[in-house]
Amino acid sequence: MMKKICCSLFAAILATSCGVSSKMSNHAETGVSALNIQTTLHYLASDELLGRDSGKEGNVKAANYLTHALEKYGIQPYFDTYEDHLDTVENTWNVVGVIPGQDPVLKKELVVLGAHYDHIGIQPPVKGDSIANGANDNASGVSILLELARNLAQKDVKRTVVVCFFTAEELGLFGSKHLATRLKEEKANVVLMLNFEMLGVPMQRAYTTFITGYDQSNLATKINEIAGENLTGRFEEAESMQLFKRSDNYPFYLAYKIPSQTFSSSDFENFKYYHHVKDEAHLMDVTFMTELTKKFVPVVEKLINLPSGEIRLKNEE
Repeated sequence: MMKKICCSLFAAILATSCGVSSKMSNHAETGVSALNIQTTLHYLASDELLGRDSGKEGNVKAANYLTHALEKYGIQPYFDTYEDHLDTVENTWNVVGVIPGQDPVLKKELVVLGAHYDHIGIQPPVKGDSIANGANDNASGVSILLELARNLAQKDVKRTVVVCFFTAEELGLFGSKHLATRLKEEKANVVLMLNFEMLGVPMQRAYTTFITGYDQSNLATKINEIAGENLTGRFEEAESMQLFKRSDNYPFYLAYKIPSQTFSSSDFENFKYYHHVKDEAHLMDVTFMTELTKKFVPVVEKLINLPSGEIRLKNEE
């Protein structure tokens, strides 16, 4: 039997997330909103979406929610529509928007910001609960990226920013593989890819997030220099766990041989419900997520606007 929903709480969530809340829909709102982050997190991780399994009804609802949010924030589709349909998995698609660059030269270069919105759906029941809601993995990353994108859309960025909500990551990175291949075939000049994954809880470390592929580029050093603090660091187990190859940054690295890395704050010590039915929204630290997003906004904006060549693979140094 699937878990019961607290009707009053769920009604409150739906009141603010039917489409997108009235506060979220105002793309002129300045600053990072905890309400926006919480609303997206709770909707994507709600029982209504049944774990957002690729190709299933809940996955489609999540995609429609994200499309509507981008529309409300004035972020236009990158392609003719927001829907980047996969060839390998039926009835599922990446949601892709664009924030046009303003520099006459640098606007031809693309910075891709990504997070996967799919999860693993219905699982064998644990104490009557069979919905793998995927709050940390990866409603958290999606919620942060959506609020980050809303803020970036209000700024005059030099390079063009492609905002990607990937599907079918859990099936084998199919969504990001599809988009990276499509952009490469269309000769899009992608110069940097930042991916946001499992950012719902803080770590007890000397840095706020870790970045996969830490030793492959100078990205972490540059980020901390811009932030004026240890916003990201090297997770000692990342290499042995092959985390660099296990999220949506990797297809862009393969296609473009550019700095293409994932931010995470889940070191597998601070959250024990990875791919578990207990990965639920009420366990996420929205205050931490909000403060992290506030730090990401100016840092990512400056990364987008850096002179060419400042972020590079270490084998190019």
